[in-house]
Amino acid sequence: MGVLKYRRVLLKMGGEALAGEGGFGINPSRAEEAAQKILAVVNLGAEVALVIGGGNMWRGKEDGLDHGMERVTADHMGMLATVMNALALQDALERGGLPTRVMTGIEVRAVAEPYIQRRAIRHLEKGRVVIFGAGTGNPYFTTDTAASLRAMEINAEILVKATKVDAVYDKDPKQNSDARRFKQLSYIDALQMRVGVMDSTAIAMCMDNSLPISIINVWAEDALVKVVKGEPVGTVFSSTTTS
Repeated sequence: MGVLKYRRVLLKMGGEALAGEGGFGINPSRAEEAAQKILAVVNLGAEVALVIGGGNMWRGKEDGLDHGMERVTADHMGMLATVMNALALQDALERGGLPTRVMTGIEVRAVAEPYIQRRAIRHLEKGRVVIFGAGTGNPYFTTDTAASLRAMEINAEILVKATKVDAVYDKDPKQNSDARRFKQLSYIDALQMRVGVMDSTAIAMCMDNSLPISIINVWAEDALVKVVKGEPVGTVFSSTTTS
């Protein structure tokens, strides 16, 4: 067991992390790969909770709203998509030897526990990985916002946003060779820049509660391990000024 800077972590993953070919559906191999990333930090002694999105199964705007669907209906369908992803990830984690609980913001008792804050904390204390599905249980809120909320409720020490980019830049580094890479951004700077990696409500909630946010490429070797050890990786949003 190594020396950890953060012992309780909330990891936010997009549904695309589990996506199959073409960015749709669930690829069991991707779920297993994600599970191995989580296993590595649990083996160090970290307590890990997750919020997972549903973009690989349902995109409310493109699949629903753009065709005239009512917003609340579209959002409820998105919540159910996240439950499917949570169950797939639970299966991959448990096959890897990690006891796991899925807790949901809307009740689907046949497949998951209803979210209860104290029960979630108790699961973490017992060494179980907790996956939060169905977002906050309310329409009009993203899974990023759900991640910020759950992170505060379980007293997480850091919120890690898993992406496919290695850091936050001031412009697209693939198209601009002079793009500036940020190691740190203040919450205010991140909000003013309108960074695309996380929605503004989630960032503002973390700012109000002084919860650091780490933006990493979760697929990079040992990126998640480096975060919990406090080693420099990706971009961190905090009260610190831009660097």
